Amino acid sequence: MKAIVNKDECVGCGLCCDTCPEVFELENGVAVVKVDPVPPAHEHCCQESAESCPVKAITIEQ
Repeated sequence: MKAIVNKDECVGCGLCCDTCPEVFELENGVAVVKVDPVPPAHEHCCQESAESCPVKAITIEQ
């Protein structure tokens, strides 16, 4: 699984970082992916982050 953050869409709310800090962090006011690929143990929280993103800035690729 791969997570992609659209930096043009991200509003820097930090919800993804709170939901899945093993995968996401804020950098210069926008979310970035810390690991690629997403470790299997964190796929669930990563998917939850994408679904919870208020501006749908996170895309998940299998």
